[in-house]
Amino acid sequence: MQAFFEFLPLIIFYVVWKLADIYWATGALIAMSALQVLFYIVRGKTVPTKTWIFFGLITIFGGLTILMHDDTFLKWKVTIINGVFAAALIVSQYVFKKNIIKQFLGESLTLPENIWNKLNLSWALFFAFCGALNWYIAFNFEQEIWVNFKVFGLTGLMIVFSVSSIFALYKYLPKEESDS
Repeated sequence: MQAFFEFLPLIIFYVVWKLADIYWATGALIAMSALQVLFYIVRGKTVPTKTWIFFGLITIFGGLTILMHDDTFLKWKVTIINGVFAAALIVSQYVFKKNIIKQFLGESLTLPENIWNKLNLSWALFFAFCGALNWYIAFNFEQEIWVNFKVFGLTGLMIVFSVSSIFALYKYLPKEESDS
């Protein structure tokens, strides 16, 4: 259910884009992201940092897209988000000596330190790749191809990379964890 909740703004964006245009879809994306933040606040829960980042970038770049009537801003948002994630993973590991992936998954997985570092780096490279690929598709293909890539391509890449990561980690799990 949580995954559906996180993808709801993207789903609404796509549906509205199909029914209207990129500007109405962008407005719907901003509204749905605001509703996500509001949902956490009304329930008395802390709004996750990721949700605030998405909301902020969607509001800024989506607002510019609508105001300037230019979808370039929205196209850049996807590349910037992926770039921020890649940079955060790299900087946290090599500058601050903190592995973000380990911090998120460390309670549920026990892995050798070098594997945590490789996993962190592989996710950073994945986000950098997605950002670069988005930029290429956004500015070299028609809007329809970019929207389909943004909604289905990037989501599919994320699922494939996540599953691949799980399979790659399986051999490093302690025997009792891998049996359960």
